[in-house]
Amino acid sequence: MKKTLLLCLSSLIVAGCSHGGTAMKNKIDQVCGDKPNCVSTLDQRKKFHIAPYPLKADVTLIQVEQAALELPGAKTAIIEGDYLRIECTSTIMRFVDDLELQIKDGQLVVRSESRVGYSDFGVNRKRAEQLRNYLNEAGLLGAE
Repeated sequence: MKKTLLLCLSSLIVAGCSHGGTAMKNKIDQVCGDKPNCVSTLDQRKKFHIAPYPLKADVTLIQVEQAALELPGAKTAIIEGDYLRIECTSTIMRFVDDLELQIKDGQLVVRSESRVGYSDFGVNRKRAEQLRNYLNEAGLLGAE
C-alpha cells in the first residue's frame, strides 16, 4: 500500500514538473482535441470556439506580441515570420499554457491550450478574451 501511494505521489510530482520548455510543435492550424482545455478561432465547435480577432491594416506581429506580453505569466517562446507562441505560466502551480498567434488575411488566428491536465476551468478562454481586451485598448483591432 505504501509503495502504491509513493508511486502515485511520485507520478504526480513528475507530471507537475514536466510542463516547461520550448520544444513545442506549432499547432496553430489544428482544431482543439476533445479535452476542455483549449480554445481556438479556427475550431467551430461551440465549446472550443472563440470569436475572430479582426486586425486594423498594417498591424505587425511585434505589436501583437507587446499586447500579449501584458498577460499574467507571459513570455515569448518563439517568433518566426507571421507566427508567435507565448508561454503563460500560472503563478502557484507553475503550469504552462501555450498561446499561439498568427496574422492571416487581416485576422489574428488565436489558439490557447494547456499542456497538461484535462480541464483548465476556463483559463484559456479567459486569457484569449483578456488578450482581445489588450489588443482593443492598444487600438489594434478593427471592425469585422
